[in-house]
Amino acid sequence: MTPKPDPTRRTLADGRQIFYFDDAGRTRAHSARDSRELPALDHSSRMRFDVLTGEWITMASHRMTRTHLPSAAECPLCPTNETRTPTEIPDGDYDVAVFENRFPSFAAAPEEAIDGPGDGVGDRPAVGHCEVMCFSSDHTASVAELPLERMRTIVGAWISRTEELSADPVVEQVFCFENRGEEIGVTLTHPHGQIYAYPYVTSRTRSMLTQADKHFERTGRSLLADVLAFEREDGARLIYDGDHWSAYVPTAARWPIEIHLAPHRDVPDLPSLNDQEREELAVVYQDLLRRIDRFYPGVDRVPYIAAWHQAPVRIDRPLGRLHLQLFSILRAPNKLKYLAGSESAMGAWVNDTIPEAVAARLRELK
Repeated sequence: MTPKPDPTRRTLADGRQIFYFDDAGRTRAHSARDSRELPALDHSSRMRFDVLTGEWITMASHRMTRTHLPSAAECPLCPTNETRTPTEIPDGDYDVAVFENRFPSFAAAPEEAIDGPGDGVGDRPAVGHCEVMCFSSDHTASVAELPLERMRTIVGAWISRTEELSADPVVEQVFCFENRGEEIGVTLTHPHGQIYAYPYVTSRTRSMLTQADKHFERTGRSLLADVLAFEREDGARLIYDGDHWSAYVPTAARWPIEIHLAPHRDVPDLPSLNDQEREELAVVYQDLLRRIDRFYPGVDRVPYIAAWHQAPVRIDRPLGRLHLQLFSILRAPNKLKYLAGSESAMGAWVNDTIPEAVAARLRELK
């Protein structure tokens, strides 16, 4: 069984919250105080509504000054100890730590309603939440190689934070994700992910909801459930078929390596998973990461993005269905897929690989 750990809550020097999640059997006090003298937080992010596409665009100029690729000795995600400058995590050791981002795209802001595009500019404060989730106190660790017990803690932390953030009335969607690799654009190499709680439903999710609604009107069934059933029956792109989860390369994959992982049962989000689903998720998640890392001979750590698609908090929840999108921009050793004119300007994707071939390669790496 994968429990949902109850975090230990503490406050950082500038008022931000930090949550410590301990592995099973390792409950600790986490009593270290944040000794830093920090300036007041900058919560000046704004959102503007693009009337041409119907999308919100966030303006967060204060993020230009955020920490960028520091040395291991100056990493702000490592635990604080007597040999280094105090970090974002006051404790000298931790299992999983989640804290409010000091350079957030979305954060608490003045009480101002977000009620639509209005005058066409639609300038609003970017209210919401941005959190950093550290998966290990070990600066060189990889999620794929962490102990299974730690992966259980990570799953529990995703669930706990999704539940709490979803209860905020300004939040419309919660997104848990990990970016790994400088090629992806990470600014900190310590093993970590992030959680965004958006004040709107993102454009990718709205597109999927539109397709799901059309499918339901036509068939009376869930689109994502039907896709999963098709992939499991067809088998050509199937990578993993377990008791509660299956993983496959999508038929219309956009990225050189792309895997979707979905539960067999219709659930809207991570908190809706039962104990058996949580336990299997902890196992299969690391299995998929290890397969990606072995995809290219001679490449030790493949850059990737692991993105959890959860149903919106309030609207169209029955149309949403939980699934993971795990993908890499590495199309060959030392070669990246860049979003050039067709993809960036027109959204017209071109993939240099065949999904069936990618799936066959991933199956070999079991």
